[in-house]
Amino acid sequence: MSDLGFTHIALEITDPERTIAFYEKYAGMKVVHRRRDEETGGEALWMSDLTRPFVIVFIKLETVNAPLRPWAHMGVACATREEVDRLCDLAREEGVLLDGPTQSPPPVGYWAFLRDPDGHTLEVSFGQEVALTVADAH
Repeated sequence: MSDLGFTHIALEITDPERTIAFYEKYAGMKVVHRRRDEETGGEALWMSDLTRPFVIVFIKLETVNAPLRPWAHMGVACATREEVDRLCDLAREEGVLLDGPTQSPPPVGYWAFLRDPDGHTLEVSFGQEVALTVADAH
């Protein structure tokens, strides 16, 4: 199988273990590839939610130069509104809830912004109509 279409986004991080823990907890993702360059000390990991051939490539650096911040963000759909609320409660307890949850008109749905360990923004949502909108575009 060869890759076709949009396959990944790459983001800078400073601590792979904190990044893995955050994206496992809040986005249901898992590490599908990890490598370290012994000469340079560079490290990269790929994480996926396994729903499609798409990964987030996290590249370890000393500092993050350009974090995704609202409104620049990544979005993950949740199965229920209650799941968004549960993640928001957890994020609020951990001090990483940035905004929401908020109910917006279609096609946006119910959403909230969370801050990952390096300042990137993750949106969790329910009821967004991405699949329907893409299907209608065919």
